[in-house]
Amino acid sequence: MENFRLKVFRVVAMHLNFSRAAEELLLTQPAVTQQIQSLEADYGVPLFDRSGGRIALTTAGKTLLPYAQRLQEISAEAFAAVAGAGGQWAGPLAIGASQTIGQYVLPYLVAEFLHDNPRVDLTAISGNSDEILEALVAHRIQIALIEGPALRKDVRTEPFMQDEMVLVVPAHHAWADREIEIESLNDEPLLMREFGSGTRRVLERALERAGLRRKDLRVRMELDSTVGLLNAVEAGLGVTFVSRQALRNRLSLGTLQTARVRGLTLTRMFSLAYPSGQKPTGNAAAFRAYLLSRAAELKPVARRKTV
Repeated sequence: MENFRLKVFRVVAMHLNFSRAAEELLLTQPAVTQQIQSLEADYGVPLFDRSGGRIALTTAGKTLLPYAQRLQEISAEAFAAVAGAGGQWAGPLAIGASQTIGQYVLPYLVAEFLHDNPRVDLTAISGNSDEILEALVAHRIQIALIEGPALRKDVRTEPFMQDEMVLVVPAHHAWADREIEIESLNDEPLLMREFGSGTRRVLERALERAGLRRKDLRVRMELDSTVGLLNAVEAGLGVTFVSRQALRNRLSLGTLQTARVRGLTLTRMFSLAYPSGQKPTGNAAAFRAYLLSRAAELKPVARRKTV
């Protein structure tokens, strides 16, 4: 099991907030403070700077943190390996997913995985692709599920699912259920995801390949979620591109419609990511194997290439 004092240190270091750490650890704040003081006494140096009304890691704390994180990983790997030797995976597994995957794909994947592995204690976070990859390299999660290219050398990616992006318009828009010329996109307010979003990167690259310059687009708003984009389209603020996965229930409400863009192909791969130089082990390896085995079943039904 993970050393308790180092666990308390690691959680405080993650939040840089004793109250939030106490809440996560199900301890009182004085108990958290006592554990940190005892650990500092063991090492003979302060691990946190509490001056100026803020909390920050000292040089010694920054030195200790990667070791505390690695000890957590080793403890989790040992627990999972012993459970796996008995025929079933068990113990903690932390994963992260970019927002489209986290909202529309991950719940179904997790439900099936946990059905087969009920003793795995799975936690998940979501954010845009850049945020999730930062959490991965900081060892806050063991597996990342992202949209679009990783654009960094310290992670390795493997595709597990093909996704299609579609143009979404209000139900009574002139483009609804029609095919338009790509140049028409310059004339309509466009709603986009924020910088750092994998969805945005895929869209911008596809539009550039099709001959549309970024500066010619009428970007009205940038939003940090797919739900926000769809709500904004319903409100008549513009049009947007989202994963077809996000429209699973929305189209049946009758407030949105799709349109097709002649000559524009918008398919991408959802990928799983893990730190380069090492393959996942324990529960993370089990989840990776599960995703890759499900890849063929997760491919969408073949559709027209234009969107």
